[in-house]
Amino acid sequence: MRPGMLGALAVADFRERVRRPGYLVVLLAAVGLGYLAAPATGTNWTIVNSGAYRGVYNSAYLGTVTALAGALWLSVGGFYVIRTAIAHDERTGVGQLLATTPLRTCGYLLGKFLSNLLVLGSMAVTLAGTALVLQLARGESRAVDPVALLLPFALFTLPVLALTAAAAVVFETTPVLRTGVGNLVWFFLSMASIVVGQSANAPLGGFGVHLFADSMRDELAARGLAVTEFALGLMYLDSPPRAIPWTGVDFTAGFVGERFVLVLVAAVAVTLPAVWFGRFDPARAVVPAASAPATAAPVELPATAYPVVSSPRTASRRGRSFGRLLAGELRILVRGVSWWWWLGVAVLVVAGAALPVGASRATLVAAWVWPVLVWSRLGTHAREHGVEALLGAYPSPAGRVLAQWLAGFLLTALVGLGPAVRMAAAGDLGDWLSGAAFIPALALALGVLARTHRLFQATYPALWYAVANGVAGLDYMGALAGGPAPVGVGAVAALLLVVALAATATREARR
Repeated sequence: MRPGMLGALAVADFRERVRRPGYLVVLLAAVGLGYLAAPATGTNWTIVNSGAYRGVYNSAYLGTVTALAGALWLSVGGFYVIRTAIAHDERTGVGQLLATTPLRTCGYLLGKFLSNLLVLGSMAVTLAGTALVLQLARGESRAVDPVALLLPFALFTLPVLALTAAAAVVFETTPVLRTGVGNLVWFFLSMASIVVGQSANAPLGGFGVHLFADSMRDELAARGLAVTEFALGLMYLDSPPRAIPWTGVDFTAGFVGERFVLVLVAAVAVTLPAVWFGRFDPARAVVPAASAPATAAPVELPATAYPVVSSPRTASRRGRSFGRLLAGELRILVRGVSWWWWLGVAVLVVAGAALPVGASRATLVAAWVWPVLVWSRLGTHAREHGVEALLGAYPSPAGRVLAQWLAGFLLTALVGLGPAVRMAAAGDLGDWLSGAAFIPALALALGVLARTHRLFQATYPALWYAVANGVAGLDYMGALAGGPAPVGVGAVAALLLVVALAATATREARR
């Protein structure tokens, strides 16, 4: 395949993807990330903890810290934005059309890789533009140095995003990883990579954080100052950091070469699935939608098989209709769940009931991440299985929303039943109840708003990970001391239900 044709394919795919509404949300998130990199002077918040010091907000400092932040966080969240490119081709029939052309499998995979990289790169460009605007807005230095501002994005951010773009293609073409399991695998894999990638001994330079840290330490040492700690991430300091002049990282030829090799590794890795990827050949395994949960067997219904004919709704009969709706929602929620998943639930329930209350709370943390792929179906399965119009025959949107939430609540309560026994004995059942209400409410609200599994599958593990690592302010399950009161968590759950109901009612009114 000629390079020009490959580039045209990637650009055409990129243009189609940036027209989607979700892309604007991603760009706004990139702007928010850039804002966090340059908090207002005098504030205690910082994205780089260099003890009591930070660099003056000039092009070199803002370009570096926003580039490093982009490398870390865009590699995690950006994956969920780009990982449906191949599944989209299959749903729309574009993949089957391309399969009839002389386009080779490696060329197709490379085209998707380049398209993914363009999407992620556009986020990095937005981040760089935000850094420039903030430099001028903060007013500590108005001398703009384009090289000092942009070079960190070329060497810190883009090579890491190239690996993310390649990983999205590999995950979409690998049988297990293309399901919801892949979303969870990527989250924990990326978290581990962030830890390893910040080390000075990370392969091919890692994220490059050590270069920035060494440069800052040298600058402070030259001023007779010492740094006892260095960390990258949003943190709250005891007092506002003092600004010192810093002129940027002195990049070596060796580091530049390592970044080039990193991009080359990504380009080579993306061609490996050509060994097993069927390229939409019906004689081989097809690629299902990447957002479908691993435990469900997706049902493919033709999107335009029959027109939907609007007709007046008949009067509903009160009585057992809500009970039947709830039972149906519960059956749909756990449909296709394998026996080993239920075995895991049984183990968690028994362990939570048998252990002392302290250890039982730790078991609750494990229990309330186990059903993440099942929870992610809330608010999404009707659309993804093409039965929205059928379910719309139920006269009350509020009833449907409540039934879905109750089904999720019952599942959450079952999985956390063991720890609930211990927490009730200790008088802490309120924490458990608020958590059991919050989780399905969050899943339902995100599912209704995004109309896809992926948003919850990306958001919830991050929230759970924060609690598992001792962030008490985000503890929604009562596992940590000093966390939010159960009333507050319950209020958030109620607000999420209102959001889900409002979105459902609005969508119904427009139908």
